[in-house]
Amino acid sequence: MTRILVADDQEAIRSAFRMVLDAQPDMQVVGEAADGVTALDLARRLRPDVVLADIRMPRMDGLELTRALAGPSVADPIRVVVVTTFDLDSYVHTALRSGACGFLLKRSGPTLLVEAVRAAMAGDTLISPQITVRLLRHLHDDAAADGQYAAPTEPLTGRELDVVALTARGDSNAEIGAELFISAGTVKNHLANVQRKLGARNRVEIAGWAWASGLVGRR
Repeated sequence: MTRILVADDQEAIRSAFRMVLDAQPDMQVVGEAADGVTALDLARRLRPDVVLADIRMPRMDGLELTRALAGPSVADPIRVVVVTTFDLDSYVHTALRSGACGFLLKRSGPTLLVEAVRAAMAGDTLISPQITVRLLRHLHDDAAADGQYAAPTEPLTGRELDVVALTARGDSNAEIGAELFISAGTVKNHLANVQRKLGARNRVEIAGWAWASGLVGRR
């Protein structure tokens, strides 16, 4: 059973999320918070598997909450999926840099909400399709500007490069597997190897490396 904490300052949103998630046979909402400070306290006490965090909340916003729960300096991070109304590049960028393993727009609907929780549990990063390609191009521009991405510790194989290129396009593991005629599990294994070689924290950073290295334009 995946245990979920919902943090949003609107009671109607929290109730809607609870209804959707509790209807899943393998999910349970174990707590709700109307502000970031309460969410941080509950997350540390309840240790949920996934926290769904709104951005604009009183006392502590969702980006700060994400950094406190999942940031690079956190010894025992908790998976955080940011769910917001605001489709701003700066929010997406900051959330993912702060350790979020998903970024959804509230208008994306209940199906994607459930998929985002499942992706987080599987070690994947789900981003609303409306912003995926724009985000990846943004990461490419940033990387080119600051030389952010280091060379891999080991060369990537041809198949790993194929998987990375499709990841950078915004494809899911299932979509990549269908295009390359391999299973989604095999795609996940390739991405795990790539993540290790690149020192990347998630598939978004893998995609960012692909854009920065010019891999996307060449394939």
